[in-house]
Amino acid sequence: MGKKLLSAKQQKDLLVLLENRYEKNMNRHKGLSWKEIQSRLTANPDILWTLNEMEKTEGEPDVVLLDSKSDDIFFVDCSAESPKGRRSLCYDREGLDSRKEFKPENNVIDLAAAMGVDLLTEAQYRALQKFGPFDTKTSSWILTPAPMRKLGGALFADYRYGQVFVYHNGAQSYYAGRAFRGAVKI
Repeated sequence: MGKKLLSAKQQKDLLVLLENRYEKNMNRHKGLSWKEIQSRLTANPDILWTLNEMEKTEGEPDVVLLDSKSDDIFFVDCSAESPKGRRSLCYDREGLDSRKEFKPENNVIDLAAAMGVDLLTEAQYRALQKFGPFDTKTSSWILTPAPMRKLGGALFADYRYGQVFVYHNGAQSYYAGRAFRGAVKI
């Protein structure tokens, strides 16, 4: 499969949008300069394609420092609620294939891979909430540990009553108010 690239105009438009969001939400990335971020992005056009996919599905990606002990810089879906363009998905292919009827179009794991994003871990989801609140009316699938997944379960999280709650469902379940938040390291 060849590289997925945006046109020069698409890149320019996306960079303007991302810079505007960056400037409006400085609390998410204290100590970072947009110049550094833009330099990293223009050097990696495949990441720009991924960010565009996040934007197209209403994720509103922004620069977020998820771990104060690390130098890792991520773009993370920062839409107030779980991204609309990624809702009503089973957790993974196995969950989707196990449904006898009313199958959704896709699943979280395959769509995240196609977009080039990683699903947030529980720790990353909790870290994101320091800049939130996010998912006060919706919920988001999060990365599920393999032993739990082998037993048929999958994890999701939301923010209610001033704290993060992590729950489980069968991986074959899907809901109109549940999507997933992705992260891409730059």
